[in-house]
Amino acid sequence: MLEKLAKQTAIYGISTIVVRFLNYLLTPYYTRIFEQGEYGIVTDIYALIPFALVVLSMGMESSFFRFTTRAEEQGGDVAEGKRRVFASTWGMTSLNAVIFFVVVCLLNAPISRAMGMAYVAHPEYVMIVAAIVMVDVWSIIPFSRLREQGRALHFVFLKAISVLLNVTLAIVFGIAGLYATEFGVGWVLVANLIASVVTLILLLPTTNRIRPRIDWSLMRQIFIYSLPLLLGGIAGTATEFIDRQMIKFLTPGGEAEALAQLGIYGAIVKIAVIMTLFTQMYRLAAEPFFLAGFKKEEFKEANAASMKYFVMASMVIFLGIVLFRDVFVLIVGRNFREGIDILPIVLASNVLAGVWFNLSFWYKREEKTKYAAYITVLGLMVTIALSFILVPKMGYRGAAWVRLVAEAAMVVWSYALCRKHYPIPYDLKRIGEYFVVAAVVYTISEQLTALPYAIHMATNVVLFLTAICYAVWREKIDIRALVASVLGKFLGKQR
Repeated sequence: MLEKLAKQTAIYGISTIVVRFLNYLLTPYYTRIFEQGEYGIVTDIYALIPFALVVLSMGMESSFFRFTTRAEEQGGDVAEGKRRVFASTWGMTSLNAVIFFVVVCLLNAPISRAMGMAYVAHPEYVMIVAAIVMVDVWSIIPFSRLREQGRALHFVFLKAISVLLNVTLAIVFGIAGLYATEFGVGWVLVANLIASVVTLILLLPTTNRIRPRIDWSLMRQIFIYSLPLLLGGIAGTATEFIDRQMIKFLTPGGEAEALAQLGIYGAIVKIAVIMTLFTQMYRLAAEPFFLAGFKKEEFKEANAASMKYFVMASMVIFLGIVLFRDVFVLIVGRNFREGIDILPIVLASNVLAGVWFNLSFWYKREEKTKYAAYITVLGLMVTIALSFILVPKMGYRGAAWVRLVAEAAMVVWSYALCRKHYPIPYDLKRIGEYFVVAAVVYTISEQLTALPYAIHMATNVVLFLTAICYAVWREKIDIRALVASVLGKFLGKQR
């Protein structure tokens, strides 16, 4: 059973990592052609978009997976039941997207003023962002349907088209000198909008001509399930991205200084690309996997094992980035490298976010989604409270520490709730062991920074390989068999 999850994760990973990495190549490009403040605008906008997507999707992704499973469990005309779920969830999210776009059009001026003088000067930025959000929300449920059907390669192909088109347009606009015009970073948004529209057009044929149509009797049931997920999603996304807004509004020195700090912070966060990619590809595979109709004990066993392996892999990625951060920092432009000291903190926060994601499956499976709201509201409260203390004093460095503390608080409470309501036999000893090993290796490396650079890097290579070998030995992993299995599955899907 767990092997299936590993294969699905690997399929998404092998297929997406190169494509997603191309998207992140825009970071070294943008941080070399934009000033800190200009890139701060890009960072600001792309922190707001995920929040809007979560609000407008209303937790319908998880609801879609859960209610398609219900259709299978109830029997009868399963295909028709799944079509109803798809049409209703797609109809609801599509309606939300249209309403959102109309409201932004009507309130463009006050929204621009609330966002800052950079947007007052360019209110068209707000309109383009609203259009991007609308189109992306229209695509959410059709993409979820591909995942539910196990069509990983088709899913990734369409995502690849979007990313490649976005990257190509961004570079073409730069070559044409458009970023030097008064519209400036607005061309970044135009490239994104075109890519989103083309992707939606290519996605529509996968819907098998099912129209978005809301079945309100079904939607009432879905709302009961999804409303806590919506509240939790809003609070969780706010916790994840509100650090950018705190930097923007709490950094002393005026808007220009705040946007400069925001630009540095956003650039360093982008360096954590590999950790982000790993967590994303795991999420794409794990969500439909764990919300399927497993028996209770099978679910517990699989979730416990997946948590252990997730932490093990995350620690390897963490070490691979922090031990060689002098190489990874070259991803961003010279003006942004002063913030590299927060990279370990950002990576640790991403690891804890993945742990919290693993701890969320039990209440989604048991349809006790109220706990999502409880946990994420806690994280949001911690983030806001600590931000008012640390960000004015430490700037973006304070925001990084706030994010780490908030993620840790959510992990601790998630685990406490799990122990109380749905005990899962997580191997805490082994999980803790991997955290300790990573901390020890990182500390040893930091103590050796006074060595000549070449010797220090060679030492880091030895430390990194030692950590990998230790994990493989500890879990008795047959690397050759695992690679052969993944490649066989991947090549079989292609044929």
